[in-house]
Amino acid sequence: MGPLFGAVLARWMDEVWERLDRPDGFSVVEAGAGRGTLARSVLAAAPGCLADGRYVAVERSDALRSDHPAGVESAADLPDGPLTGVVVANELLDNLAFRLLEAGDGAWHEVRVGVGGDDLVEVMGEAVDLRGLPEPVEGARIPLQDEAVAWVDRALGLLDRGAVLAFDYASTTADLASRPWDEWLRTYRGHERGGHPLDAAGSQDVTVEVAVDQLPGSPTATTQAAFLRVHGIDDLVDEGRRRWEEGAATGDLAALRARSRITESGALLDESGLGAFTALEWTVDRLGS
Repeated sequence: MGPLFGAVLARWMDEVWERLDRPDGFSVVEAGAGRGTLARSVLAAAPGCLADGRYVAVERSDALRSDHPAGVESAADLPDGPLTGVVVANELLDNLAFRLLEAGDGAWHEVRVGVGGDDLVEVMGEAVDLRGLPEPVEGARIPLQDEAVAWVDRALGLLDRGAVLAFDYASTTADLASRPWDEWLRTYRGHERGGHPLDAAGSQDVTVEVAVDQLPGSPTATTQAAFLRVHGIDDLVDEGRRRWEEGAATGDLAALRARSRITESGALLDESGLGAFTALEWTVDRLGS
């Protein structure tokens, strides 16, 4: 995630602001802001919506919040509403806690965690009776993403007008049920794939693909590549290429930064990688304007 991604998001933020007739006090709320990398990129792009607005960088970690850039409001939790503006989350929903179900004996059962000797083990719980689940095919597994549902509900509830935007790797409950569960429930350690989620508890990151059909509301869904193209990434890359060609001979630092757009765009638009992520956008207008 580099300057180009932030510059495109700044364009999208301005488009939402324009659509709302340029309200004063426009709020940009970024959830899971980390060290403020995205915030720096958005601020560097100087979107018009922030000229009289504010950027709230939400991050639970005290240590990471200490690195947030000047020009943002640093917070440990989502602010109070109602707000007019946008809420943005990049790869947040896949990290929220979820329940795990497995099909057996014609029903879905919650997979719980127990202790076997010195190890954590899976324990099959009682059957659950929930509507809208796929047909239980013996051995199939699905996530129940209650925390992601609650987060989206809360984010939508912050706004009287505006939009919520989330980027993540996503699918549907039925699709996840048809696939091996270790394809969509993934662990990472040291930037590489880890082992079973109960191995070495506390030393692995556990992530899960987002089942869009479980989320509230009716978001528009497109690939990250398509979203970035709609909101002007190709124009920014072309501009970067022109600046590079004009300043390369003199070693101009601005030209070098412009050239980086070309490399970054390749990663962001790669349909076999980041470009295949899903961009989910919810529109909110409680005032009916």
